[in-house]
Amino acid sequence: MTFRLGLTGSIGMGKSTTARLFSDAGCAVWDADAAVHRLYSRGGAAVAPMQAAFPEAVHDGEVSRAALKDIIGADPTALKRIEAIVHPLVGQDREEFMSNAQADILVFDIPLLFETGGDRRMDAVAVVSVDADTQRDRVLARGTMTETQFNAIRAKQMPDAEKRARGDYVVVTDTMDHARKQVQDVVADIRKRMQDA
Repeated sequence: MTFRLGLTGSIGMGKSTTARLFSDAGCAVWDADAAVHRLYSRGGAAVAPMQAAFPEAVHDGEVSRAALKDIIGADPTALKRIEAIVHPLVGQDREEFMSNAQADILVFDIPLLFETGGDRRMDAVAVVSVDADTQRDRVLARGTMTETQFNAIRAKQMPDAEKRARGDYVVVTDTMDHARKQVQDVVADIRKRMQDA
C-alpha cells in the first residue's frame, strides 16, 4: 500500500526545502515544476506540440518560459491553449512516477494543488507555511522579481490561512530544525495510520 501526500504552499513558503526533507525521511517526491521543466527541455514531450501551436515559444529545441510569458501577456487566451498541451503531459509524468516509485509514502509537490482540485487525488495534504514578512523577504532576497510582481503572484494564489485550514498537516518553515522535526512527525503519523488501516 502506498500513501499519496500532497505538498503545497504559496510562493516563498519553503516548499522546495520541505520536499527535500520528505525525501530525506524516505519518501519518494514528485515535483510538478520539475516535470514541466523536463517536458520543456530539449527532447521533452512538450517541445513538438508547443512548436506546432506557438512556434515563437521554441528556441534551440527548448520551450522558452520567457517567450511563453510574452505570448500570454499579448494574448490572454494563449494560457488555456498552453495548459491544454502541458497538463495531460504532466499527468503522464505523474503516472509514470507512481508506477515506478518504491517508497511507501509518495509526496506530490504541487504549488497550485488546491486551486486545481488536485487535493481530491491525495490521501492527505501538507501545507508549507511561514509568516507573511518572512515569505516576502525570502522571495525578494532571490533577486528574481520585484515586490509588485511578488504581490501579483500572491494575489493569484489561495490565501495562506485558507490553505492551512484545508490541509491535514501544516509544516511551519521558520527554522530548518523545526521544519525537519515537523516533517518527521508527519511521516511517523502517516506510517502509523497505514499500519492501523
